Amino acid sequence: MTRVLCVLVALAAFSGAVEAQSPPTGGHQHQEPADGRAADEPSTPIPPVTDADLAAAFPDVDPHPMAEDALNSFLLLDQLEGVDTPSGPGLSWDAMAWVGGDLNRVWFRTEGEAEDGRLGETEAHLLYGRAIARWWDVVVGVRQDVRPGPSRSWLAVGLQGLAPYWFEIEATAYVGAGGRTAVRLEAEYDLLITNRLVLQPLVEVNLQGRDDQVRGIGVGGNDVETGLRLRYVIRREFAPYVGVVWTRRFGDPVGVANMTDDAIGGSRVVAGVRLWY
Repeated sequence: MTRVLCVLVALAAFSGAVEAQSPPTGGHQHQEPADGRAADEPSTPIPPVTDADLAAAFPDVDPHPMAEDALNSFLLLDQLEGVDTPSGPGLSWDAMAWVGGDLNRVWFRTEGEAEDGRLGETEAHLLYGRAIARWWDVVVGVRQDVRPGPSRSWLAVGLQGLAPYWFEIEATAYVGAGGRTAVRLEAEYDLLITNRLVLQPLVEVNLQGRDDQVRGIGVGGNDVETGLRLRYVIRREFAPYVGVVWTRRFGDPVGVANMTDDAIGGSRVVAGVRLWY
């Protein structure tokens, strides 16, 4: 028994001696750099930011004119087309232009037709427009009817813009001398079949408040025109098209009954080009 106890005491003493001589194996040892720097300092110190550095990072920006102060312009020849009329080949057009800024603009519109080398029904608008919403303008100005018959002048007041789902709308009321009144409503839409092929339906309604016998606009002078034009966009500024247009006059049944079939309405095939700049 005594011999066993001596052996256990000797083993314990030997184990203690080994542990005292062995280095620790767990954890991380913190070692100071050889040059005396702290362990968390970079090898190359970052210099402090100076006033010159701040000035180079944030230079003064020169002011520039706001968009509403800039003078811009736009010209659109929406329709320039040849038509086949009972009296022979003809030409018709519908164009608009504006110049101004985002809020205030001067608008010019014109539309008309020529048949057999003679100027037919033709009119022009000169309007001042003021933006009242993101996509809408109120316009006021004058309309001048050149033909047929003697010239007529109208005071024009209207609303134009882009309705939801991208319908382009023009609604204009007119007041002329002698108590003459008229209203025009026009709507069109560009349906993209492909990126280059566009189908444009259009509806225009003209309502006359009273007869104008001097210019031959009597009973039945109200009319509706609808059309479908298919254009191919060669460039954004240039697109030839073909289409078909339907017209119909309506009013007092007696007045309409005295008109010829061609005057009452019909359909025609058109071909032309759309340009803008």
